[in-house]
Amino acid sequence: MNGFLINLLLAFAWAAMTGSFGLGTLATGAVLGFFALWLSAPLTGIDRLYFLRSYRVVRLAVYFFWELLLSSVRVAWDVIRPFPKNKPAIIEMPLSVKSDIEILLVTNLISLTPGTLSVDVTQDRSTLMVHAMFADDPDALVAELKNGMERMVAEVFEK
Repeated sequence: MNGFLINLLLAFAWAAMTGSFGLGTLATGAVLGFFALWLSAPLTGIDRLYFLRSYRVVRLAVYFFWELLLSSVRVAWDVIRPFPKNKPAIIEMPLSVKSDIEILLVTNLISLTPGTLSVDVTQDRSTLMVHAMFADDPDALVAELKNGMERMVAEVFEK
């Protein structure tokens, strides 16, 4: 049984012991179960990749929410100012990720961030078309997206 399923089982066991199946109780059980699995990994033989991948998923989520906050403030500020300074454009971003799930995650994270929208992926799946509200420097924007969202998504799925 892999680490994720055991962790899920431990979260439900924690909720059953406390008598509450609320989201907070399940989250607490998942965190406690994660640390219990981490401490007992040498004894249980759970793959260390589970813990590394979990760390990378949490890091991606924190990065995404930080970008969400920053871009929301930037878009809101541009909307309320008397003379907007946005320079919208459609840019081409070469993709390093290759699997369907990685491309899907990158495109959705970009679309969920205010000010950017994934428009299309080319047939050969090597380029992503992105509409950006602030495309003053398209090369810098591509570099930011590749070094941020795409790199972190690739790290989550690497073995």
